[in-house]
Amino acid sequence: MSEGMLNMWISFIGMGLLLLAMGLIVFSRYKLKGWVAGIVSIFAYLSLVFGAVIIIYIVFSGPTR
Repeated sequence: MSEGMLNMWISFIGMGLLLLAMGLIVFSRYKLKGWVAGIVSIFAYLSLVFGAVIIIYIVFSGPTR
């Protein structure tokens, strides 16, 4: 697998984490209550940060051959 294809799959994982975070944050705010909402929110914000780090890495790594 070439470096460009690997970067593509890594960016898809990052975008998936961002979408997962968005869904979990909305779900925890409007559907869950108590400590379960807190646990889901913590997981959502962690996936948001990790997805953002992946996307920032892919963007600033530059073009490939």
